[in-house]
Amino acid sequence: MSTTTTMAELTGLTGTELGQSSWVEVTQEQVNLFADATGDHQWIHVDVERAKAESPFGGPIAHGYLTLSLLIPMWAEVLVVSDATMGVNYGLNKVRFPSPVPVGSKLRLTATLTDVEEVSGGLQLTVAAVIEAEGVAKPVCIAEPVFRFYGG
Repeated sequence: MSTTTTMAELTGLTGTELGQSSWVEVTQEQVNLFADATGDHQWIHVDVERAKAESPFGGPIAHGYLTLSLLIPMWAEVLVVSDATMGVNYGLNKVRFPSPVPVGSKLRLTATLTDVEEVSGGLQLTVAAVIEAEGVAKPVCIAEPVFRFYGG
């Protein structure tokens, strides 16, 4: 389920759940590449055998910031602004990681539009973003991203 809309219609969607992304699997290869990109090679992420033997999670887990970065491709499935010429990530008001993400987990984003403000040349959207893992009661990431859309 996703929302396709125009710049002019966005304000009217405030308070609306925009939709859910499809499920995305977190693989060990992604975790390893993220570790290489960020320099965070903590064993709970990249040492599979040690994580299985010593980690309280029973195996390797994804970096919290890897989980957060997956918000972007999932967000692209949730909202399409058909007449926007450009969209940018403006920042985050807050972010939390209530549950770990074991490698092999499948994640999905649910996004609700909480605010729309006019900015020079476009609109600024604030979103309540919840990333859940399949079969896990608590969310794995709760964030309040801010996006800007230009054009229209």
